[in-house]
Amino acid sequence: MHKIIIFFLLILFLNSNSISEEFDYFLMLKNKKVNVRFGPSLKSPIKFIYNRVNLPVKVIDKKENFRRITDHKKNSGWIHISQLKKSKSLVTTSQKILFKKPTKYSKPLAKLNKGRLLNIKKCKQNWCYINTGKFTGWIMKNNIWGAIK
Repeated sequence: MHKIIIFFLLILFLNSNSISEEFDYFLMLKNKKVNVRFGPSLKSPIKFIYNRVNLPVKVIDKKENFRRITDHKKNSGWIHISQLKKSKSLVTTSQKILFKKPTKYSKPLAKLNKGRLLNIKKCKQNWCYINTGKFTGWIMKNNIWGAIK
């Protein structure tokens, strides 16, 4: 009898781990003003408001039409799915150098501060071709937060 109970507990544990991995993906904010709520409902109070289009957020839970997200600063809350879209952006988690070509020996174009929003054009091996503000170039894939293609 104990073996049967342990077997079912083991199956339940393994299923819960695979379910949690399902939510480990990135989306980005679709609009300039996005409400983040305490709970997964339009009636739930607003926790804070994002004012940054294309900010990448990590989905950590899901309930009906809402996604529980976390950002690069560990802020979390619930956002309606209509306010999110497929991610094509990154945020720097440390100071970075933007290069003209995908090599450290290429001409440096700009110094990017921590927290800078980057829009991905394409990625290959250890480099991503991005644009941010008036700059376009290559950055190394280390010390960035968001979906890397």
